[in-house]
Amino acid sequence: MSEWNWKEKREKKAFLALEDGTIYRGYSVGAATDQVGEVVFNTGMTGYQEILTDPSYSGQFVCMTYTEMGNYGVNVADMESRQIFANGFLLHEYTDPSNWRSETSLADFLKEADKPALAGIDTRALTTKLRDEGNMKAYLCVTGELSEEEAVAKAKAWEGLEGQDYASRVSCDETFVWDESNEKTISWGITDELPETDINIVAYDFGVKWNILRGLRRNGMKITVVPAKTPASEVLAMNPDGVFLSNGPADPAAVTYAIENVKELLGKVPMFGICLGHQLLGLASGCKTYKMKFGHHGCNHPVKDLSTGKVEITSQNHNFAIDADSINPEEVEVTHLHLNDDTVAGIQHKKYPAFSVQYHPEACPGPHDPYYLFARFRELILANK
Repeated sequence: MSEWNWKEKREKKAFLALEDGTIYRGYSVGAATDQVGEVVFNTGMTGYQEILTDPSYSGQFVCMTYTEMGNYGVNVADMESRQIFANGFLLHEYTDPSNWRSETSLADFLKEADKPALAGIDTRALTTKLRDEGNMKAYLCVTGELSEEEAVAKAKAWEGLEGQDYASRVSCDETFVWDESNEKTISWGITDELPETDINIVAYDFGVKWNILRGLRRNGMKITVVPAKTPASEVLAMNPDGVFLSNGPADPAAVTYAIENVKELLGKVPMFGICLGHQLLGLASGCKTYKMKFGHHGCNHPVKDLSTGKVEITSQNHNFAIDADSINPEEVEVTHLHLNDDTVAGIQHKKYPAFSVQYHPEACPGPHDPYYLFARFRELILANK
């Protein structure tokens, strides 16, 4: 660690206060602002920039289980959205960047976005606690303006994420057409010429990641992105060949307007959902959802495709899941299972052309095993034209 960072470590004392009264003390490496949020852990060894800019982490403090963060810096090409959406960042050891792709440091990236970060804590102990007791509300204090007791009280008083609609908070403000001819595409490292677009789709932005849009575009789809609250009637007026339901943060059951829109779209246009989009398709099909104990966050989750028997290693980021006992087998078929806990990882509608998965086929960095799902969506659209 550099001399500058040792000075920061001595002078920028900070702490994380969990709702149960547990305190984790460290030092600030982000913005000088206090924040409340829900603590989750992520098992990825790399990808902190993509994680921080994933809108699905809105309202959450992300604790990285790998020990060292910051060594390869931050660059524009690896952004997953327009800004940092996570409420804060928790890490064991921060280091300054030493990588040719780095354009700025992780610390400066966080400061520019006014997002706090706490380094120097025992992330393994925090992760073990969350696995045993579940995700917790917390208050991250880096300013020194609150006592530990006051911070615990603020954590307890926070409303949390259950029952909250965060999709409308992170969604785009206006409809736009995704244009891949920009610098953001560098992160995939793909230089092949893009195929001609012969399919028009509308993508609902509940917190969409740019790599999802790239994946759709690389399968010959022209994508019009619409805000989360866009009525189904407006989407149908665009005469799309298909509709995509994006990932997003917080409680799917609280996004009631989206559930109603999906109900209206079922049977009228082929649909594909990822993560929150998967949960919304389930809710619109009569299923129920529930909040998981500590969720799935990482790049190493095994999922079985029940139609082929193949096991995929997947990237996941969700705190809610479809309740398997609530599924009507006459309406919905389970297509994928998470092998760690047998939670529902994929469904398809039996009457209408619609399917979804509870993981991220576009993961970057991460496994590319599930990338075939974009082609499956294309095939579904062509079969229903």
